[in-house]
Amino acid sequence: MAAEEDVEARVAALQEEVAQLRQAIASHAVIDQAIGVVVAVGRLRPEQGWEVLLEISQRTNTKLREVAEYVVQGAHCRWLPDEIHQALSAALARARSA
Repeated sequence: MAAEEDVEARVAALQEEVAQLRQAIASHAVIDQAIGVVVAVGRLRPEQGWEVLLEISQRTNTKLREVAEYVVQGAHCRWLPDEIHQALSAALARARSA
């Protein structure tokens, strides 16, 4: 019985790990897309795009993945929440002057 419980516990742990890895892959893809948007809109280098996203995340106290989702969606619908929009504008201005 103990061996079966060990196997079940290991299977459950592996399923959880797989779910976390899938989420990480999805988050990474959206962050890469957002970097591309920031680079194109701001005419920046890719590393500056990453820094802009980090700055927005920190200044708005919003998870990086969520900031990336807003930026990617905003590129399509031309709308961002005010706080994100203001932080993006300020971060782009700072990045361009650096």
